[in-house]
Amino acid sequence: MSDIKKIKNRIKGVKDTKKITNAMYLIASTKLSKAKSSLDAARPFFGAVSAEIKRIFRIDSDIESKYFYPADGSSMPDSIIGCLVITADKGLAGAYNINVIKETQKIMERHAVTKLFVVGEYGRNYFAQRNIPIERSFLYTAQNPTIQRAEEISALLLDMYEKGQIQKLYVVYTDFQSARGERATSFRLLPFHRAQFVTPTVEKEVTKPFEFYPSMTDVLDQIVYSYVSGFIYGALVDSYCSEQNARMLAMDSANRNAEKILDELTVEFNRVRQGAITNEIIEISSGAKALRHNKE
Repeated sequence: MSDIKKIKNRIKGVKDTKKITNAMYLIASTKLSKAKSSLDAARPFFGAVSAEIKRIFRIDSDIESKYFYPADGSSMPDSIIGCLVITADKGLAGAYNINVIKETQKIMERHAVTKLFVVGEYGRNYFAQRNIPIERSFLYTAQNPTIQRAEEISALLLDMYEKGQIQKLYVVYTDFQSARGERATSFRLLPFHRAQFVTPTVEKEVTKPFEFYPSMTDVLDQIVYSYVSGFIYGALVDSYCSEQNARMLAMDSANRNAEKILDELTVEFNRVRQGAITNEIIEISSGAKALRHNKE
């Protein structure tokens, strides 16, 4: 009877856990859908910003800017690297956070001086526990990416870049590729390669040349602010989508494992119960036989 009670208690515990994982799966699914909608709504604006940068380079491909590699192809200093690391606030999402950390460590191994800028409680705790210095930790939650927060992050990073406090900027995030998977990646955001924007496109013929005020370089620098903000916002939302997708996959796997455990426990419960019933029948039969023997 004791074994039967233990099995019943375990079955109840597994069922309760399955209810939690199933609820987490549904919540992650809803959050993923909302985040994708927000990103899709913002894409047209940032696509237009990228198109304007391409337009400027089509007009003057040799224009100089502090945010781009020189037109003559010369290199730029890279002794101080800035690295924006985007993690989640919690686990229960498979290898989502660990993959971002591994990608960050690759950058740190390649560069002697790397300043870390961290989004997400998981990343903050990871580096703090290993006494790895963090240049700036953005304390707001990674669960609610907004364009305002992306602008705050980009303003700080661009200011440090302009002052020479960082000479290259990498963004480590998780690229949401499809509903079946995601990939942690690192992207060098600053300085830009001109080849990123020098692409042939078909435009309507204009009868008057474009005018840039106060100058083409100033306009380009201002557009870069919006472009960097847009890229960081996209990285935040991509990472958030990837986190929810990873959590959905993890919870789905947990649900399947729970079903498997429940099947095994049910078989075990039936076997133990059948054994107990058989023992009771044997005891009753033995008692009845003993009574008949005594009576005779």
